[in-house]
Amino acid sequence: MAVPKTSYSAEEIHALLPHRYPFALVDRIIDYVPAKHAIGIKNVTFNEPHFQGHFPGHPIMPGVLIVEAMAQVGGIVLMQIPGVQGLCVFAGIDKVRFRRPVVPGDQLVMTVELLALKRQRFGKMRGRAEVDGQLVCEGELMFSVVEPATTPQGK
Repeated sequence: MAVPKTSYSAEEIHALLPHRYPFALVDRIIDYVPAKHAIGIKNVTFNEPHFQGHFPGHPIMPGVLIVEAMAQVGGIVLMQIPGVQGLCVFAGIDKVRFRRPVVPGDQLVMTVELLALKRQRFGKMRGRAEVDGQLVCEGELMFSVVEPATTPQGK
């Protein structure tokens, strides 16, 4: 019996998730327990495009991108559950709170735990993001698994 992977490189994450630059927001998975939880890392760098306008002279990572990064870590858990096929999209967020800003040079450590999965189509997860052991953001993330749209070229 094969031993499940417990960590993933950026290349392995790209094989599992459809996100690409500038929206690929997880650099590495450092801990993964199938159908339970994952811990991911996002290295926040000054040259990311959102820092040009958020905010000039005082760069802060937008909260929606912190939540999106947590969701991508959750996608690693959800997409590897047998029977889950399709594109995982947000269905809702609840109880999300931001505790401190995330700035260039920070390493965002995100822990996402699967709370519920219904009919292999709807998932609920608890996410928590930290920098240097300090809570940055936490909340509940809901997902829906949908059929991916096709382009006019059939790709």
